[in-house]
Order: sequence, then C-alpha cells, then structure tokens
Amino acid sequence: MRILKKIMIVSITIIGLIAVGVWLFMQHPKFGKLPDKSRLEAFDDSPNFKDGSFHNLHPTQMMTTDEPFVKQLYGFLFKKKPRLKPEGALPSVKTDLFKLGKDENSLVWFGHSSYFMIIDGKKVLVDPVLSGAASPVPFLVKAFDGTDVYTAADIPDIDYLFITHDHWDHLDYKTILELKPKIKQVYCGLGVGAHLEHWGYDPKIITEMDWNESKDAGDGFLIHSTTARHFSGRGLTRNKSLWLSFVLQTPKTKIFIGGDSGYDTHFKLIGDQFGPFDLAILENGQYNQKWKFIHLFPAQGLQAAKDLKAKQLFPVHSGKFSLAEHPWDEPLSDIVRLNTNNHLRLLTPIIGEKVGLNDSLQKFTNWWEGLD
Repeated sequence: MRILKKIMIVSITIIGLIAVGVWLFMQHPKFGKLPDKSRLEAFDDSPNFKDGSFHNLHPTQMMTTDEPFVKQLYGFLFKKKPRLKPEGALPSVKTDLFKLGKDENSLVWFGHSSYFMIIDGKKVLVDPVLSGAASPVPFLVKAFDGTDVYTAADIPDIDYLFITHDHWDHLDYKTILELKPKIKQVYCGLGVGAHLEHWGYDPKIITEMDWNESKDAGDGFLIHSTTARHFSGRGLTRNKSLWLSFVLQTPKTKIFIGGDSGYDTHFKLIGDQFGPFDLAILENGQYNQKWKFIHLFPAQGLQAAKDLKAKQLFPVHSGKFSLAEHPWDEPLSDIVRLNTNNHLRLLTPIIGEKVGLNDSLQKFTNWWEGLD
C-alpha cells in the first residue's frame, strides 16, 4: 500500500507540474488575448455569434473520424507518412519588393498563405508568416528548407494588412510585431483585433469585420468581408474570434482573398454577389478526410473557383509547412492534373517570383516536379 501511495503521489505531482508548466508557457504574449467582456457584448449583435462562440453558416463537424483522440494523436506523432516534407531545399527567388512599380499590379508569394500585392497603387499584405515556423513550439512546424527567403525587413510600408483568422499559420506573432511600424491599416475578423492590440497595435488602425460587411478604404478601394467555413483559436479555447474571407475591390480589379475554408454554398453566394473575379486566391493543401469540412481538397478548390466566377486561380496553403498527412507536392500536382479539362488559368509561381496580374501570357513551370 505504501508503494502504491507513493506512486500516486509522485504521479499526481508530475501531472501537476506539467499542468503548471503548460499554463505558464501559455501566458506568453504570442498566444494573444481573448476578447474582453466589452468585445464579447458587442459580438451579441452578430448573427454568427451564439452561446459565446462564433459558428459557421452551416453545422460543421471539426473532426469526421471515430478514432479515439489518443489513437489520432499517436498516429499524428509517430505513424510514418511518406514525403510530408521535401528532402532538399525548394527553389525560390527573391524579388526586391521595394523596387516594384506602383502601377505594375503584381503579386509575390512567400509560401503557404502569405503574399504581397501591389494593386492599383496600393501595397497589400495577407497573412504574413515570416518567422520560419507556424506553431507556438517552433520545432514542431518548421518551414521547408529554401522557403524562408523573406523576413519582415524585406517588406515595404503596407497600406492594407489582411488577417483572415488567428491560427498560427496565418497570424504570426514575431512577424506581426516586426511589421508594426510599417502597417497603415489592418482588416480582420471580429475578435482578432484583441490579439493585435495586446501586441501593441493602435486600435485606430484596426478594422474588425463581421461577415457581409463593406468598408470604404478610400481612393476607390472597397473592402468586403465574406463568409468562410473554418474555425479559430490560438490556444485551448476555440471560436472566440471570427474567420473570414475578403473581396478586395479596387478601381480596376476584383480579387477574392480566400483564407481557410472548407467547401460550402458560400462560394456560389459570393460569386453571385461580387463575381466575376479577376483572381481568386484559395487554399489548396493541409486537407484530410478526418477534417474534410474545414479545408478544400484540390477538386473542391477548382469548383469553388468556378462558383466564384474566377478568371484566374492562385492555389495557396502549401509549399512551406506540413500540417496534414498528404505528400508535400500533392496539392499542386493534383490541382494541375484535375484542371486539364477545365482550362482555368492557374498561377503556380515559385516562392518570391513576381507574378504580373495583368500579364495573361506569363508562364509558370511545374516547379515541384522532379523534387523528392
């Protein structure tokens, strides 16, 4: 009995110490800040906020597997999965963003869902993650070799920063801190501003938006917030901030900024309301049948682009981090193969390559082919 009692005491002590350690770790500013009482009370006016949390347009099951959580965790950590990461460095170039002309209408991809655009003279940045990791513990989700060619120092002053939601692979604490002096205006979902204010951003430059709102950004630019099917949260608490997509309407161009979203009827609704789009930027990667309602598979991405009435599709959310169980190059190889008979123009640049958004003759290589 004494030995058993000692074992129980030691076990409880160890569990307690781990719990305290986790709690202390989660006090780090990088976890952000949940909305305070006044913000939560303001959310009550939103049709998408019910019972203390935000909800998708239609009921959305996060996990669609009957596997016990322990088995899922074991498989995620220890089950061998082929080619999750490239064996060598991925190809990239480094376009000097400071030297891009204001009248060029260009895009430069940083990998995953981070990219920079110059549109009708305005400099736009979306979901910048430039710290080399997409996790609170950096060694768990490290950037692929060759993909981390840009840092915050390489980014010029930004007119509009868009944050689609607060997940670690879209809202990066280190990058956001370093960019702070360069940002003129931020557009994000309800509740995401709490993180930014916690990190020292001036509330006056933050515009939090619910779905289906429009803001006049001046100079002929309109920002429309649109629906997405996903979830939010940087710690143990989910859905206290809103995930969304954006329509960027400029004097001459209309772009859909997709963020993360599973397939649903909202793509057609957005296409009917705002389409056709000169360019749709949609996620294509980090999908899995176990969470099939919250990310797009390649075939669904093509259908979503069709629903949006997009003239061009830029598939993102791949090429830098491994967050799922598919081979690292599968999203790009599959969407190109599936698009053979659709004839939709796909933009598939390498990281850092300048994309001319008005250049319909620009060619892109299947740069991922032949890489292990």
